Amino acid sequence: MAKPGLTAMVVAALALVVAMVATLAHAEADDPKKVDAWFNGLSHADRKTTRLHFYFHDTLSGRNPTAVRVAEATMTEKSPTLFGVVNMIDDPLTEGPEPESPLVGRAQGFYGSVGLESMALHMNMNLVFTTPEYNGSTLSILGHNPALETYREMPIVGGTGVFRLASGVVTAKTYFLNLTTGDAVVEYKVIALHY
Repeated sequence: MAKPGLTAMVVAALALVVAMVATLAHAEADDPKKVDAWFNGLSHADRKTTRLHFYFHDTLSGRNPTAVRVAEATMTEKSPTLFGVVNMIDDPLTEGPEPESPLVGRAQGFYGSVGLESMALHMNMNLVFTTPEYNGSTLSILGHNPALETYREMPIVGGTGVFRLASGVVTAKTYFLNLTTGDAVVEYKVIALHY
């Protein structure tokens, strides 16, 4: 059993870490009064276009996977398309294709294999940005990803922070795919319209 003083120190250390993380990820959207003021000024705002380019690292193998299987259909073993498999993700987004390239954010959400006859994914994820310019802002992606096609296009259905009321398109192109492990690096290009 832990000593009372040690327990208090651990709790204090955890509280400090949580406070630091909360500060780093804080977006102005957290304050309802600021959001309301922003909406009141919207009629005078011009729509902006932001273009982003980064790499999505989906790692299913190894000691520290960033995508884990959370569900599968009983017929999955017989399905060449893995129909019915659902993976939860917290994938790094980086400036370049190398894993050690600077981090720009995380892709958090899930994707599921929805194709009976072809490899197709249903993507439901938030791109959560950590760079100083977009820190705490998100873009929400919800759509069809025919994973083996060269180029895929998915819709942006919303956003927060800098990307409030976002719409637009994300295009994806596989940069690297390990057919044995399922690990992949995917190049993403974003065109987001927002205020």
